[in-house]
Amino acid sequence: MKVVIAEKPSVARELAKVFGATGKKDGYIEGKNYSFTWAFGHLLQLAPPQEYGYYGWRVQNLPMLPERFKLSIRKVKTKDGIVDDPSVKKQLDIINKLFEEADEIIVATDAGREGELIFRYIYHYLKCKKPFKRLWISSQTDAAIKDGFRNLKPGTEYDTLFSSAHCRSVSDWLVGMNATQALSISAGNKSVLSLGRVQTPTLAMICSRYLEIKNFVPQTYFQVAIMLNKDGQTFKAVSIQNFKDKEQAKEVFDKVLDVSSGHPAGGHILNVEAKSKKEPPPLLHDLSSIQQEANKKKGYTADQTLGLLQNLYESKLVTYPRTGSRYIGDDIFATIPSLIEKQTNHPDFGKQAQFLLTTTLNKRSVNAKKVTDHHAILPTGENPGYLREDLKAVYEMVVGRMLEAFHKECLKDLTKITVESGSKFTASGTVIKSAGWRSVYNEPDDEKKDEENASLPKVVAGENLPIENKALVEKQTKPKSLYTEATLLKALETAGKEIEDEELRYAMKDSGLGTPATRASIIETLITREYVVREKKNLVPTQKGLAVYDVVKEKKIAQAELTGQWEKRLEEIRSGASVEEFKEEIKAYTRSITAELLQAGKTLAAAV
Repeated sequence: MKVVIAEKPSVARELAKVFGATGKKDGYIEGKNYSFTWAFGHLLQLAPPQEYGYYGWRVQNLPMLPERFKLSIRKVKTKDGIVDDPSVKKQLDIINKLFEEADEIIVATDAGREGELIFRYIYHYLKCKKPFKRLWISSQTDAAIKDGFRNLKPGTEYDTLFSSAHCRSVSDWLVGMNATQALSISAGNKSVLSLGRVQTPTLAMICSRYLEIKNFVPQTYFQVAIMLNKDGQTFKAVSIQNFKDKEQAKEVFDKVLDVSSGHPAGGHILNVEAKSKKEPPPLLHDLSSIQQEANKKKGYTADQTLGLLQNLYESKLVTYPRTGSRYIGDDIFATIPSLIEKQTNHPDFGKQAQFLLTTTLNKRSVNAKKVTDHHAILPTGENPGYLREDLKAVYEMVVGRMLEAFHKECLKDLTKITVESGSKFTASGTVIKSAGWRSVYNEPDDEKKDEENASLPKVVAGENLPIENKALVEKQTKPKSLYTEATLLKALETAGKEIEDEELRYAMKDSGLGTPATRASIIETLITREYVVREKKNLVPTQKGLAVYDVVKEKKIAQAELTGQWEKRLEEIRSGASVEEFKEEIKAYTRSITAELLQAGKTLAAAV
């Protein structure tokens, strides 16, 4: 008998259905010489401190550095206290019985780091020694499942993936348990002050931005603006210099040769600079980028978007959602025309889908070397039928991005006119010559948001134009904006470095904070800990969050770049780097931050 283990019951049911297995048993489904069983997510976790003999929260226990980590059954709160979850114990017994009877074990948990960890922890806890094979698929369609079962991989191919996942789990335990106890103890044990390897630098980014805005003192400055007329079309030019002093601005204003001063042609065109620009289409979505889009357009939280994508994935409508890749290989690219063809009757995207079938597709998102465990998120081509509003919105973001990614470049003409009238002024404008990928949504061009002119007339150097009006404009410098989930997710990708170029940002993804799959839970953890609250779309620190930040801001645990380096190390383990070396480094780091926080927490005692 072959035993297939899935991550949750709904997935096991789908797999069983593909094989025609219909015999429902307690904790599994059987038929056609297969048994399909399941976990409920993480059944097992690294054991809590007391299971290593660290009782109570005491300074003398710190740092807690177990020689070997143990696995412990997931706990639940009951009237008798915190106990092993009885439903987990029961399911583990069922899995154990099936494994003992199995001729072959097939792992069908989610094909990613967490899915691998869920299975391996069960496998090790049950002391199973039987070899196993891995189902590795990027889509839950029947065809993908059947193809995956025809091409099962040896389980040993994913040993380094498990090592990376386990090291992540161990490092989170060491840093989280020790840092939380160290800070809470030294602050007087009034409350649990949770810290974490990724959670704390993320909190630091939110608090730092909030305080930067709160302490921002706006600076007043002045500009002179003129309105010129070319054959009935008016356009605005502004002084190339900003003036701190109003009197300086007034001198420039008075020198302008406008119509009211009796100068019919007071603006001399010094220079016209026109250049063409090709704007490439955006890359396909990974989890992080679609979470950003869903937050901007719909206000969905990162966690909501992940849940909606998971629903769409299990409904066979989109490919694997927890991917960190925005690329596909040539094999998947070969299927793109048929996926586009499925959208030709779409009420909003149909016209662009039809156009794409007549032209050469853009291959910017095609690069097999940049595909990690899974390719970028795509629709599967299955008919979605009726979808409730939130599912439909996210599904259409996947479809819309696919059409944008394979579309033509957007061609623009950027024009800059320099005018002299007692001083120098400039007018800028962007004209889209061919919308290309921008025609999918027909949304405004980001580059045009700050422009004073919708369009510019044709002018040539040497022309003199009448200045119809002039104005002395008072302005103020503005602070950065508070983080929203969209802007925070973008910042987490680069450990807080402000990089706009999406390919350069993508190249830094292994040094970011967290992973696409974990960032939503980091944000939710900060909110659960009452360190951060949502105010509309903004993420705002609480007094408690600010008090913790004030104590840890100069400490290693709050440094985004340092944490980003750990992420890079974890990814290197995935590629075969030394596990033991990493564990020794994380232990040294844990000793260092524990000592720092035992001292630092004393200043927190009065604040929380």
